[in-house]
Amino acid sequence: MKTSKRNRVVVVGNGMVSYKFCEKLIAKTNGSVEFSVTVFGEEPRAAYDRVHLSAFFSGQTADDLALASTEWYQENGIQLHLSDPVVAIDRERQEVRSHHGHIVPYDYLVLATGSGAFVPPVAGVEKEGVFVYRTIEDLELIQAHARKARRGAVLGGGLLGLEAAKALLDLGLDEAHVVEFAPRLMPRQIDAAGSEVLQRQLEALGLHIHLSKSTQQIVGTESIEALQFTDGTSLDVDMLVISAGIRPRDELAKAAGLATHPRGGIVVDDFLQTSDPAIFAVGECALAHQMIYGLVAPGYEMAEVVASRLCGQEKAFAPFDMSTKLKLIGVDVASFGDPLAEEPGCRTIRYENRAKGIYKRVNVSADGKELLGGILVGDAEQYNMLLQTCKNKMVLPPNPEDLILGTRGGEEAATGGVLGLPDDALICSCEAVTKAMICQEVTERGYTSVEDIKKANKACTGCGGCTPLVKDLIVGTMKQQGVYVRNVICEHFAYSRQELLDLTKMNNLRTYNEVLDAFGHGDGCETCKPLVASVLASLWNENVLEKGRATVQDSNDRFLANIQKGGTYSVVPRIPGGEITPDKLIVIGEVAKRYGLYTKITGGQRIDLFGAHVSDLPRIWEELIAAGFESGHAYGKALRTVKSCVGSTWCRFGVQDSVSFAIEVEDRYKGIRSPHKLKSAVSGCIRECAEAQSKDFGIIATEKGWNLYVCGNGGSKPQHAQLLATDVDKETCIRLIDRFLMFYIKTADPLTRTATWLNKMEGGMRYLKAVVVDDVLGIGEELEREMQGLITAFKCEWKEVVENPELRKRFTHFVNVPEVKDPTVDFAEMRGQKRAKEWA
Repeated sequence: MKTSKRNRVVVVGNGMVSYKFCEKLIAKTNGSVEFSVTVFGEEPRAAYDRVHLSAFFSGQTADDLALASTEWYQENGIQLHLSDPVVAIDRERQEVRSHHGHIVPYDYLVLATGSGAFVPPVAGVEKEGVFVYRTIEDLELIQAHARKARRGAVLGGGLLGLEAAKALLDLGLDEAHVVEFAPRLMPRQIDAAGSEVLQRQLEALGLHIHLSKSTQQIVGTESIEALQFTDGTSLDVDMLVISAGIRPRDELAKAAGLATHPRGGIVVDDFLQTSDPAIFAVGECALAHQMIYGLVAPGYEMAEVVASRLCGQEKAFAPFDMSTKLKLIGVDVASFGDPLAEEPGCRTIRYENRAKGIYKRVNVSADGKELLGGILVGDAEQYNMLLQTCKNKMVLPPNPEDLILGTRGGEEAATGGVLGLPDDALICSCEAVTKAMICQEVTERGYTSVEDIKKANKACTGCGGCTPLVKDLIVGTMKQQGVYVRNVICEHFAYSRQELLDLTKMNNLRTYNEVLDAFGHGDGCETCKPLVASVLASLWNENVLEKGRATVQDSNDRFLANIQKGGTYSVVPRIPGGEITPDKLIVIGEVAKRYGLYTKITGGQRIDLFGAHVSDLPRIWEELIAAGFESGHAYGKALRTVKSCVGSTWCRFGVQDSVSFAIEVEDRYKGIRSPHKLKSAVSGCIRECAEAQSKDFGIIATEKGWNLYVCGNGGSKPQHAQLLATDVDKETCIRLIDRFLMFYIKTADPLTRTATWLNKMEGGMRYLKAVVVDDVLGIGEELEREMQGLITAFKCEWKEVVENPELRKRFTHFVNVPEVKDPTVDFAEMRGQKRAKEWA
């Protein structure tokens, strides 16, 4: 195919795949003049990132989404025509004619016309207030109409439909509805059980879901007023976004006499050639292997294949894996392999945590040796490794449920982790980067960061989903070479958290600026500022708002409260062990009534109050502190609660006084900052009513004393705590907890729960027990002494704020009018209490 003359290449369409084709062709020809490239696009701007189109409603601009500037095309010798679609192809003369009359000859024509929104034949779709969701221009029209709309709906509950629903939430409509014809959301990607979990999550965020609904007509005179359904029901809306699927843009090819499929799509062979050997088709307009590929990764691979063919390389387009991971309105959703495989052809393992909104399913071959596919909703952290296990037919662990629950003990996974993948495993499907290519950059060129890999082979530059695997590959490959891997914080600190903690302690540094001046450079960033703030709090336990520390805190710590939907804050007084007097209960009720707060008893045996304006926080806490309450530290990476059952105080089965011990433990460790939040519980007998074995540290009464369990987690990755000590007395139990917590505080990476910390610890539980119980390192007394120092330094942060006029000044919405509350905060009523509406 490669000839000596300068080949003329015309590309019709200027989307993501068109841009990628141009980029790859330039890279393969190394800037030579072998090809003359002309690109026609019908939109007024150069190629932009459609994958992250919804970010437009979160503040990103068209420039932020741009893949390349018009200057990039000029610099690479590409003639770009914008707002000028091709309207005709003359195959005999091998030339195209554009809307503006440009006639350009070609030797090779690449059709990258993409797809358009499928608009179902519903009467009234032409009315004002009805939109599709495909381009930036569409989003600008939606944004403009939303300013005068109150109730919006999205027609379609698939991937694009839920993205559009997120847009309606971001735009602040009073009501946002999703209407889906199928009996479940995302019917092509997830099963009924996963759809139910996803639906509950979305409804909790304020979306209204309508399933098994067929729209008969759009009601209204000139503008939309309602949707009328075939079952006789209707839905009042003044805005509709149609996201019912896509249709390949094949009309230009069809008019030119190229072979197309009756249901849409330009028919291509394994080399992406159409029925005319001089014309190729790539992306969503191409029907390859009897399939329209609607994801960006296969489109990029198509671009690679055609660029290779034009440069004389024999490369074909193979059937492409359509596994996908997305974050829909803050909810992780992923599917891979054959997600909907059914028994008896496979064995299905499911895990569901309704309280956390998590659903996981894996389909294993009947012989238990191969992973066939799966679904993840609510927690898709394991997606990358599961996908690789499935695609590369890797050997499964003896207990396949470990794939979604973890090995629950710190052992290396049976699959061998990311280094156990074959060399040809496709790590970055967007850019066709394999494991071997990444490892080669590390071993031969000494690249040790994701940024290095991005520059070398463009891995992680597409959807970004491969980034965790790339990081693990870099670190694993370096360790294999015997290279010491430094887990540095960020570009401003060339130290790990543990190293920086030790340096800060040895030099008695008390503020962020002191730490930055001594061991960092630059001005710092959003990664290192909260981390250093956490280190300072873990070392000295001083007020996080004093000595200039407030500005480097996370937003929640900055206001000593968790910010909630609608812009209000939560108030969470500490209730040690869950024990509370009637008088204190009355005070909480009176405060909630006076300030109009939503109240809820939590699973951690305390009462949370929601909906507080920031200017009300000091007054609320003034009343609570006067009644004897303290901050519950719900906003901090600190001890949250020590849950208890009633134990021997009331229960006929209780063998020890669990309530008194829980209060003692909570009073001892309250306010101590750590790499992540901490939860604890004390159960009065082996019936475990306080659920101590799902906590970071849990205590269970025995006839002889107490059993101490550590490193459990009832969160997104459930893991039972493991037994650290048996039948110890109360004093020994406290001493071991001191050591355990201080060892965790000093050695864990930032934002790492105790369960994950243990799983990554070399030697696992055996090593932890040797350090904490047997004191093999000889640091037991030091850990106890350091913990006692933190306990002695404790002061209730809210008490200090209430009593300090300068600190109280921080809690205002408007500096110039401190008494005015935020007028944008709005509430609705639910079950007799107010709740926050969506962000305005």
